[in-house]
Amino acid sequence: MIRILVLIVGLALIGFIAWWFFGKHAVATEAADVADNVQQIEVDVNGGYSPERIVLKKGVPAVLNFTRRDPSSCLDRVVFSDFGINRELPKGEKQAINIDTSKAGEFQWACGMDMFHGKLIIK
Repeated sequence: MIRILVLIVGLALIGFIAWWFFGKHAVATEAADVADNVQQIEVDVNGGYSPERIVLKKGVPAVLNFTRRDPSSCLDRVVFSDFGINRELPKGEKQAINIDTSKAGEFQWACGMDMFHGKLIIK
């Protein structure tokens, strides 16, 4: 009986891990607000990034305001490798990051450990 229970728990755990890493999850997408010819968006850093996908207009200056609420050291930096940005995110402080929107495309960002990701779409 104990073997059957261990087998069931093991299969359930394998299923959960497969879903966690390979399953399709809902992704928060948000377009930046444009005011005074500048796009701005607030990004909450708490166990990941919210929104995780940001849409910007090409050619309009953009500022992403990151506010880190998560105490883990993994999320204490944000890296936009395509833009050469590697910025510290002190806990509880808003960090404004200027983004060059002169080139359209899809660009990734990640935490300092490359475990949490986001996507920037410029069109």
